[in-house]
Amino acid sequence: MAKMTKTAIISALADSTSLSKKDVGSVLDAMAELAYKEVKKNGEFVVLGLGKLLKINRKARMGRNPATGEAIKIAAKTVVKFRVAKAAKDAVL
Repeated sequence: MAKMTKTAIISALADSTSLSKKDVGSVLDAMAELAYKEVKKNGEFVVLGLGKLLKINRKARMGRNPATGEAIKIAAKTVVKFRVAKAAKDAVL
């Protein structure tokens, strides 16, 4: 089974609502843009029923170069994670 593309998602949502494909595409693009802004500004964005995007600060740590086995220092950095909501886990699993 193949993954759904953006076009397939837009078509499926347009078929299950009274919105046109163009309108659904605009809503999805606006939601993604809003999510990016909110995560950058507030550190999290909740997608009801699915989960939330979180901005996490990772500490510096020691790691290993897999090719040589040499110990290396991995610098601290900020990453974005998605935490799945309990309702989504229950629905899928």
